[in-house]
Amino acid sequence: MLQFLRRWRERGWRYVDAPTYAEIWQRYGGSVATHPDIVERLARLAGIPVRYLAWEQQGEWVGAVPCWGRHLALSKDVLKKTGKRGLFDLGNAEVILPMAEHAGVPVRQRMRYVSELNAASISTLREQPEGLALAREPEQYSKKFRYNQRREQRLLEEAGGALKPMSDFTAAEQAVIYADLFQRRWNFEVPGKAHLEEVFGLLRKFMIGSVVLLEDRPIAIQILYRVESPGWVSVEYINGGVDPQQRDFSPGSVLSFVNTQAAWAEARALGKPLRYSFGRADREYKDRWCNRVPVFQV
Repeated sequence: MLQFLRRWRERGWRYVDAPTYAEIWQRYGGSVATHPDIVERLARLAGIPVRYLAWEQQGEWVGAVPCWGRHLALSKDVLKKTGKRGLFDLGNAEVILPMAEHAGVPVRQRMRYVSELNAASISTLREQPEGLALAREPEQYSKKFRYNQRREQRLLEEAGGALKPMSDFTAAEQAVIYADLFQRRWNFEVPGKAHLEEVFGLLRKFMIGSVVLLEDRPIAIQILYRVESPGWVSVEYINGGVDPQQRDFSPGSVLSFVNTQAAWAEARALGKPLRYSFGRADREYKDRWCNRVPVFQV
């Protein structure tokens, strides 16, 4: 029965190796959740092999998908079923599969938060109730909003605050800061705490953003991963932590402003649009920073 179901899911698809998947991704682009290095490194950490499938039309690859059985690779459901829940956290990441724009291929693996960029390339999608929150372009914020954000940053700096790049911290330091500030903000332990240092080490080259310091003590952090496709730049804001005792300085808001502005500036310097995802559009604060866009599922 299981063999029959796999044959049905993979009907029309061909098995390919990891380098071929990487070539297809580099041709058509994707997102953080489907980047070949991220998929390979986190799957190896989980000890769950990835099966790469590709679709061919007229002698050319037009799409590919990395699989964990009947699910997209790195699926939370698979981690949970295999007793590895919380091993790593990608939030509700936007899924962009490497597909030719109008391929219209039937993807049958289970997945959620599939991007509108894949709407014409995957024939089996249906819209899911929740939307995705994508950061607005800088010009879409009101002048008053931008003034207030700059004012908050200035007041923080005048009180002894500073911004330091995430890359200035080791993976171990990042893990300690994040775990501490997450606990302070939410009053429960950060998911996957035991593996944070290892995960941050594996994904170090993809991490961007800054840490807010007050008198050399970290008071706000956001976990951001960035990948670049031929046609766009993708950034995933996974989660963050803030010291609630410093809320008078609005360090979380300052950090969101600085990180989004820096990402937009970098993407525009490359001449590419930016897809800066705050994950599921489920919180009021995200509406301050983001536009809601539709997403799909299989």
